[in-house]
Amino acid sequence: MRLAVVGVTGLVGQRMLQVLEERSFPVTELIPVASSRSKGKSIQFKGKAIPVKTVEEVLAQDNPEIALFSAGAGVSKKWAPEFARKGCYVIDNSSAWRMEEGIPLVVPEVNSHTLDRDSKIIANPNCSTIQMVVALNPLHRAYDIKRLVISTYQSFTGTGKNAVDQYTSELNGEAKQEDMAYPHPIFENCLPHCDVFFDNGYTKEELKLVNETRKILESDKINITATAVRVPVHGGHSEAINIEFEKPYETSDVVELLTATDGVVVQDNPGQNIYPMPLYAHNKDEVFVGRIRRDYSIDNGLNIWVVSDNLRKGAATNAIQIAEYLIDSVI
Repeated sequence: MRLAVVGVTGLVGQRMLQVLEERSFPVTELIPVASSRSKGKSIQFKGKAIPVKTVEEVLAQDNPEIALFSAGAGVSKKWAPEFARKGCYVIDNSSAWRMEEGIPLVVPEVNSHTLDRDSKIIANPNCSTIQMVVALNPLHRAYDIKRLVISTYQSFTGTGKNAVDQYTSELNGEAKQEDMAYPHPIFENCLPHCDVFFDNGYTKEELKLVNETRKILESDKINITATAVRVPVHGGHSEAINIEFEKPYETSDVVELLTATDGVVVQDNPGQNIYPMPLYAHNKDEVFVGRIRRDYSIDNGLNIWVVSDNLRKGAATNAIQIAEYLIDSVI
């Protein structure tokens, strides 16, 4: 299996290398790819130094069977079709292809059935969407979700290296204007501002939660509203999710369904102070669910709290799980 990692020097690219090693992904040749600024550098993989190549070099010289893209929407729009034309399966972590008709938007635990041999470009969903739909899918299948009200508390690591630099400089009391990824400080602060604002007052991140969730769960009927907040946390994204079902439910059945779901860990014993937290989700692949309780203000209402590592399950791990599914069931 010849595998290219495009954007290998970034936060997600580096996490992809880590996850590939941990999961013993069947790589016969790893092809690290980055911009021309990284030409001449090497990355470490399985104890070996491997020179970084440019996209142009890989297309001209190599023939990867799968390419994991983590280099941004502009790069993906330009180069993913070129890789696909050569018969390579592209799993793209950017927002470039997610809502494109005919492009699968995949969380393997939820909708791997949308993949086939013709799926040359596959979109990896937004990090906050991935963890949410893993938890929501079994509940939607059982009770039909009517409405979602979502509040996210998202790690600054989801913004990338510039945000990490800003946080670090603020933490050390050395904040500089050139380090600012955000319009305000992030250390000891919360910003109700994830990605750009649209004219309707919602951010791009909030509308991703709306549109991607409907596509993955294959239901345009679900009413969804969201508020996304950036918080000074390393370990992952947290989400308070209020659900209204079409059908009645029992809370004990919800807990049983979630406990039986692949990729979900239920942590729900508030009396013993047991509930999901990003500090303990860090560097793990599971989606953690707790604070499971009925919403008495509406019929068939439920509240849950969902936490996951945004750089792993929210990005690198989900992409690699897609690649594993391709190898096992498609290619």
